[in-house]
Amino acid sequence: MRAPVDHIYAPAFPPRRRWINVATLRSDQLCGRPALIEFWDFCRCNSLRTLPYLRAWHERYRDDGLRVIGVHASGFAPSADPDAVAAAVQRLGIDYPVVVDSELEIWRDYGNLGWPARYLFDGESRLFEYHYGEGAYGETEAAIQELLGVSRPLVAPLRPEDEPGAQLVPQTEDVAGPYSGPYEAGAVWAVLDGHGTVRANGRELAVDGPGAYELVSHPVSTVGELALRLSDDVSCHAVCFSPGLADRAG
Repeated sequence: MRAPVDHIYAPAFPPRRRWINVATLRSDQLCGRPALIEFWDFCRCNSLRTLPYLRAWHERYRDDGLRVIGVHASGFAPSADPDAVAAAVQRLGIDYPVVVDSELEIWRDYGNLGWPARYLFDGESRLFEYHYGEGAYGETEAAIQELLGVSRPLVAPLRPEDEPGAQLVPQTEDVAGPYSGPYEAGAVWAVLDGHGTVRANGRELAVDGPGAYELVSHPVSTVGELALRLSDDVSCHAVCFSPGLADRAG
């Protein structure tokens, strides 16, 4: 979404925050180049689903002057540990700077509303475009190109539900703690921690540390029943759902 006014400036990064992939980064170092700020959490499935686009934009546009910065703001206990964030950044192949917002100070400075959220600033640190949640990838990339003065084909949609005009069915709301029961979604995820296994609808998955694990995936939005079992050394903090395509044949 395009910013409604041209005088909203990027808040300064607070001092003494842990940075990953860079020693530190001051807000004044962003002057003169566009910056894309992404609020995310490695334990949230919608952040993981958006992440490939952030990595692609970083690779495509860093030589054109774009600075991509991740603000890791944890929404679950397992992702509040800065060392766990650093391990997740390495595991997920993120090589742009990430600042650990453990106390949600940056979140409050931005008045942020949820995960994921991205804010695109121009070379004067003025808000140019923003988006909450998944989707609108083409719009964001087009805005990036506008600020950089470049023109090239956009990153192709990575999933059918990312296609422009895709009809999605609202998914079941997230459920705290381990959950078994009915749902409607394109996929079912669990926020897990520990080392062991889980069994979801007869499928066994290995758990090796904190993160969002996909339990069940459907080609279209599906009404289903989740049966989830955990080994003794695995904890489940939430079961989450991502949207699926409307079944046009249904």
